Amino acid sequence: MSFIQAEKHRAQIVLSAVLLLAAAIAPAQTAKLSRELQLTSSAAAVDVIVQYAKSPTSSDVSKVTSAGGILKKQLTRGKANVYQLKAGALSALAGDANIRYVSPDRKVGRTLEYAAPALGAYIAQDYGYTGSGIGVAVVDSGVDSSHPDLKGRVAYSENFVQGESTTADLYGHGSHVAGIVGGDGSASTGSQYTRTFRGIAPQTNIINLRVLGATGQGTDSAVIAAIDRAIELKTTYNIRIINLSLGRPIAESYTVDPLCQAVERAWKAGIVVVVAAGNGGRDNTMKTNGYSTITSPGNDPYVITVGALRDMETTSRADDVIATYSSKGPSLLDQIVKPDVVAPGNSIIADLSSTGSIDETYPGNVVALSYYKNTSNGADSTMYFRLSGTSMATPMVSGSAALLLQKEPKMTPDQVKARLMKTAGKSFPSSVGYTDPATGITYTSQHDIFTVGAGYVNVWDALNSSESIGLTTTALSPKAVMNAATGEVTIQNLSGLNVVWGTNVVWGSNVVWGTNVIWGTNVVWGANVVWGTSSLAGYNVVWGTNVVWGTNNLFSESLSMRGDARK
Repeated sequence: MSFIQAEKHRAQIVLSAVLLLAAAIAPAQTAKLSRELQLTSSAAAVDVIVQYAKSPTSSDVSKVTSAGGILKKQLTRGKANVYQLKAGALSALAGDANIRYVSPDRKVGRTLEYAAPALGAYIAQDYGYTGSGIGVAVVDSGVDSSHPDLKGRVAYSENFVQGESTTADLYGHGSHVAGIVGGDGSASTGSQYTRTFRGIAPQTNIINLRVLGATGQGTDSAVIAAIDRAIELKTTYNIRIINLSLGRPIAESYTVDPLCQAVERAWKAGIVVVVAAGNGGRDNTMKTNGYSTITSPGNDPYVITVGALRDMETTSRADDVIATYSSKGPSLLDQIVKPDVVAPGNSIIADLSSTGSIDETYPGNVVALSYYKNTSNGADSTMYFRLSGTSMATPMVSGSAALLLQKEPKMTPDQVKARLMKTAGKSFPSSVGYTDPATGITYTSQHDIFTVGAGYVNVWDALNSSESIGLTTTALSPKAVMNAATGEVTIQNLSGLNVVWGTNVVWGSNVVWGTNVIWGTNVVWGANVVWGTSSLAGYNVVWGTNVVWGTNNLFSESLSMRGDARK
């Protein structure tokens, strides 16, 4: 890192400290108001969602109406009401001890409609690429096979959750993921919009392998059993892709991690494995500013590991930036360069399970029926829900892989990975910041190789690329190597393997990672990065053996996402 870059880095640290201090001394009730509401003119009438600590009573409602508010809707499945009132009354309202948070009743974008065009998926669909005939194994909390968007295309279902016998989605995460991969948008067709929430590959067949129980929790053994079943059923259902929108902290090297070994078995059996990077980008527990928070099995060099972007509710790719919660590499212990690619994952609208409970946990994320149908009915939709996380970005890439495999069925997993990485968009601003409205904390993320990988998936460009790699060549993610003497971090291929990126990663061609994430010939970062030298706090975590990390509990890594609350 040059002197100027180092100074910019130090300035960012100082600025973050100032912002944190300002947030700390602000009035307590201000933290209960979203940033938009704090900046709204006091005379403006606004529609707001008021979330309560305890279920609101008539007394709670009267406090708002006496301040000039109008009750518009009661969110009966949760502790929240929708009101219209003057913004000037919100500050006093936020002083109520029973009110947890107040936010605008936002006009949420039709996110698949934004995300899919940005990926190039809708253009691909117009040319007949829909994933037809391709089987995608969704290893998750189950899939609602009765949902209109998926009906008739859930080809197989099996439960792997110990103590539970159903294959239904009792939580709601898996159905949402399946809808992003291959929902055909049937339930959202109306006179106002047409198939608003159509997925990336709307004619794929879904193989439902349920590993997460009613609370969204599971175990290594369940996931491994499901992966092995997908391998067994590969020929029967033409399973070409496994989607893993789940993960757990890294506890050992990928070379011995049983989850990683399972995904490698699937990869070597000819199945593309797409895995969520994790949502630890804001986690500074290890003093690494969110670096090295990739979860297992996303740390395996074989698989395609996916980070999450904010699509900014536009169909343009130009304004999209990394979500600050998206986990960053390199991986713990092995220092594998991850994620491999990024895709939209914030506030994604997709299928709501009819048997799930997630809408009761996050009632504010249920999509209004009037949002996508021309109706004055004020009811909530029973079909669609909004979630954020790398869990949502992952099926974007699984669907993209399905389109590629429909066009070129003989592609190997390594060829699919290389094609998606080489054609990924690599134009990003140097950094992006976001202030969490609930906490007032500002997070800053750099768009570097450990944050966005090879870049933003563009399936239309991938479909139109003629470049390929040999059948015996791998697309293993490379390894980051620290020079302890200089603090320089370089990228090296895993030794002894014929890797598509070459014996030494050649940055001059700019076809894989681009120049905006590389400094020097093949130097990623210089000595003064946050965890770059042994004198800095994160060094022993990333490059040493001082890792106090990992549990045996698997988790669905986007469970805490609250719609727009995570950016």
